[in-house]
Amino acid sequence: MKKFGVVTLMGAPNAGKSTLLNAILGEKLSIVCHKRQTTLYTSCRYFNRRGYTNFNCGYPRHFFLIRKKSWIRQWYRQHGRPPFEAHLIFLIVDVKASYLKEDIIKIISKLESVSDKVVLILNKIDLFKDKSSLLSLTKELSEVFSFKDVFMVSSKKKEGVDRLVSFMKKNMPDGAWVYPEDQLTNLSERFLTAELTREVLLHQLHEEIPYGLTVQTEKWETFDNEDVKVFQMICLERMSHKAIVLGKKGQKIKHIGVLAREEMSKALGCRVHLKLHVKVDENWQDKPDFFHDLGLDPN
Repeated sequence: MKKFGVVTLMGAPNAGKSTLLNAILGEKLSIVCHKRQTTLYTSCRYFNRRGYTNFNCGYPRHFFLIRKKSWIRQWYRQHGRPPFEAHLIFLIVDVKASYLKEDIIKIISKLESVSDKVVLILNKIDLFKDKSSLLSLTKELSEVFSFKDVFMVSSKKKEGVDRLVSFMKKNMPDGAWVYPEDQLTNLSERFLTAELTREVLLHQLHEEIPYGLTVQTEKWETFDNEDVKVFQMICLERMSHKAIVLGKKGQKIKHIGVLAREEMSKALGCRVHLKLHVKVDENWQDKPDFFHDLGLDPN
């Protein structure tokens, strides 16, 4: 019997939502960075069949990086999928974070009406040698909220992820697959490769440049030998950041291009030729064109 369902991932910044999503899918579809709040585009747009289950797995509409008056924030207010529509809601907690109990209680207090869907996931357990403290935390949280279930995982090392996937399979409703069997995601290759470049930028420039940057894939060429040539624009909000991205005699952007190209080749399974250029546009977040790779339409 085929199954289909929707899973929402919730959690504080840097709780490991992107890493867990990649571990569940078995593929890298969401960028991962030690820097907090790097998931700029948030949407339920990931899926994978994982045996006999076809499911939609992603984030609810949070706006960690998006300006209050930007076009994309307004779009999500009108069209975003609320987490309560999901069949399962994964509340992901970084067990090493300092906020912990008090902040978690604030989050779960807003989920009382859907407590039968909420699964507590204690993440980054590989950082604990003594797991007894995790049991105490689980007990404390379970006393203030009735979770559907509780899992302890390490998304980075994939500990406990198989158990979580099995749980998802059992709790997805019967139904025809919405997505094709051989298709991992409905996010375009243009968008995914742009995210890979943005991930490299965040890693390489995390101390020099804040979050006001994006990457747009402008052109894509496929050759007879299946190599691809990707043209991308790095868009910055400040002119002062352009020199930082380019580096002395263009060495920084060359290095970024090499790293991004390597990641793209791994993801696409072919040789990639990457061309990068930099543009400054302080109002890029207000322009719908920058978000068309997500399939968003202002109309």
